[in-house]
Amino acid sequence: MFSDNKKDKSTMDSTSSQNIIAKGTKIIGDFNSEGDFRIDGTIEGNIKTSGKLVVGKNGEIKGTIQGTDAYFEGKFSGKLSLAGTLTLKSSAFIEGEVTVGKLAVEPGATFNVTCAMKGTVKPMHNGESTRKKTETEKTA
Repeated sequence: MFSDNKKDKSTMDSTSSQNIIAKGTKIIGDFNSEGDFRIDGTIEGNIKTSGKLVVGKNGEIKGTIQGTDAYFEGKFSGKLSLAGTLTLKSSAFIEGEVTVGKLAVEPGATFNVTCAMKGTVKPMHNGESTRKKTETEKTA
């Protein structure tokens, strides 16, 4: 009579953890989330998330963002700090202070910021190349 094919609640929670702020919505305040965010409206405040942040063409954020990865088509003004990648599409407009691990910018994006990249640094050995010279190489 009853089906034993019930989904595990923890499985359902992990697949439905996206938060959406729709176009025409304006929110003033601070947000903390472990899930992903998609913003097509306006937010004034601070956002902290371990998920991915997506800002659509109509999306606008004024404030502070702390997170892992962000994908912008819309506008941002403030302080942005990401451990992962910041991706800017051609319609993106970003201004303020940015700290990221990686940066991907499409031609046409506006990126008026003070930027610091906190990624993996490749080691240099006393200014020399890691390639060893062979005996047949000649130097000037």
